[in-house]
Amino acid sequence: MKIPFEVLNRILPLVRRPGRYVGGELHAVVKEWESVRLRMVFAFPDVYEVGMSHLGLRILYGLVNQCEDFLMERTFAPWPDMEAELRKQGLPLFALESRRPLADFEVVGFTLQYEMSYTNLINMLDLGSIPLKSSERTEQHPLVIAGGPGAFNPEPLTDFIDAFVLGEGEQVILEVLRVVEQHHQLANLENGAKFRDRLALLRDLARVPGVYVPSFYEVKYRDDGTIEEVEPLEEGIPRLVVRRVVADLDQAFFPTSPIVPNIEVVHDRIMLEVFRGCQRGCRFCQAGMVYRPTRERAVATLVQQTKELVRNTGYNEISLTSLSTGDYGDVQGLIRRLLKEYQARGIAVSLPSLRIDSFSVSLAQEVQKGRKTGLTFAPEAGTQRLRNVINKGVTAEDLFAAATAAFEAGWSSIKLYFMVGLPTEEIEDLDGIAALAHKVAEIGTVAARKGRLKKRIQVTVSVSNFVPKAHTPFQWEGQHPVADLKFKHEYLRQRLRDKRIKYNWHDANLSFWEAVLAKGDRRLGPALEKVWQKGSRFDGWSEFFQPEVWRSSFEEAGLDPQFYANRKISIDEILPWDHLSSGVSREFLQDEYQAAMTGAITEDCRLADCTVCGVCASLGVNLVLVGSGEEIGDVPVSDRI
Repeated sequence: MKIPFEVLNRILPLVRRPGRYVGGELHAVVKEWESVRLRMVFAFPDVYEVGMSHLGLRILYGLVNQCEDFLMERTFAPWPDMEAELRKQGLPLFALESRRPLADFEVVGFTLQYEMSYTNLINMLDLGSIPLKSSERTEQHPLVIAGGPGAFNPEPLTDFIDAFVLGEGEQVILEVLRVVEQHHQLANLENGAKFRDRLALLRDLARVPGVYVPSFYEVKYRDDGTIEEVEPLEEGIPRLVVRRVVADLDQAFFPTSPIVPNIEVVHDRIMLEVFRGCQRGCRFCQAGMVYRPTRERAVATLVQQTKELVRNTGYNEISLTSLSTGDYGDVQGLIRRLLKEYQARGIAVSLPSLRIDSFSVSLAQEVQKGRKTGLTFAPEAGTQRLRNVINKGVTAEDLFAAATAAFEAGWSSIKLYFMVGLPTEEIEDLDGIAALAHKVAEIGTVAARKGRLKKRIQVTVSVSNFVPKAHTPFQWEGQHPVADLKFKHEYLRQRLRDKRIKYNWHDANLSFWEAVLAKGDRRLGPALEKVWQKGSRFDGWSEFFQPEVWRSSFEEAGLDPQFYANRKISIDEILPWDHLSSGVSREFLQDEYQAAMTGAITEDCRLADCTVCGVCASLGVNLVLVGSGEEIGDVPVSDRI
């Protein structure tokens, strides 16, 4: 039963930003509840402003709702003030479009973007009147599924999620919903059942390529806590679940009438996905591994999508999104076409990610004419030795050339991103971070003396902590202890004392627990539930994070978090996620790990020979580089650039 407006209206004046909870935005899809055969709610385990900036939500929402038989609505993690009011009034968490409780839907689908949002996921299940444990749900309860990057190691959440989807959702979501719909149609609705046989539904879902149903797998452990084996419990359940991938982005669904929020959100602009995947091969980067291979959209496709998006949204900014937009095959040509069409209309074009080279600065200069808002570069490490270890193909000279070009062109603000705690890191690598920052500041000072700058220079150094991730060459590495990370940040803070430099760093405690979840197994479920029971919410937000709650919860669950975060794993050990495949072979990851230890560089396969990572062969997908406007399909790699 939907929550009446008059009830909601009594609550909204009592909470911050009530626009988070009212729905009714431009292009929101409201279908008659009884007119469809299956109903799903997309659940984003963070606040509305973050969730509505997520491109995946926009894609799946548009794709599912264009199907006559299906309905998809949205729900987000309520801010603590709204949660308090819902609990005080005895009201469930609801979907924005229909204001119906989550428990009314046949499918609740979470996206796993960040490990520290997992307590929000548990909280949303509880607020939605859905049993927390998959094992406690009956035919009367919704199917709870999850996808996103966190699904590549879903084991800490296996107590709470019925099925995980590996890979790109638009490739598989309709298959999943058709299976669920078949089982829903067999249910005796008069008894309040959503499905006739929940176990049969899960069994059929487990046979859908890319779908992982953890209850059909048994994990056995050795006395030392490591994994002995992971075995399917039934015949017909795949031993290895392989992710799904979109082969041709030009033919894939892309929403050109996305929801336009009523309130300001994090990315309040047109999001134009120019390509997916990345071949640069940074060894710490999970996205660069699990979203391979690179698949570009043609310029003509992007121009047409932009035309429709501008007409349908009214936004005044177009953001060219990807993992590294400067790598797009004809990025300059695309930008010039967009600027020619839209600049005079007051619609800006932005590049959220730049390479460290003067070419990227020239691109930024073209798109930021008259509004030098700042540039961001990511050297990641302070010395060339360590940049080689992580396979970051840039040099100090690249950075200095880019900084010189930027300051000479009038930018006064530059941000530099680094990591500490990387494998093989030494104190000299920290000194290198300080040296690079001071050199960039000095380049800016010289430009200022020449009269190139209108504002005082500002070099912002942002330093995060290395978190080893599943399906990367560094998945066998342990994170440096929290005390060591704190020492490194203080060491840098002392060496970056300069009025021209601002130093920001990530909380080492927060990164520690992120590492625990990123490398954890299914034994973490009870500890996660205890963390939630003690009131943890929005753990990724510094004002809410409670490390002492996490510590005490793991102690009570009898778990050692350092076993997961800090332990260096043997190369032949069975990993909690080894039965799940991103398409990149374990052999390639092992070879890359060994290459890292010797500082050997692996070239980008777009520019050199195939690196034999295995993804194209295992997934049956080719590297697609059509930014020049030419379809290349099966052209050999050496001829594709």
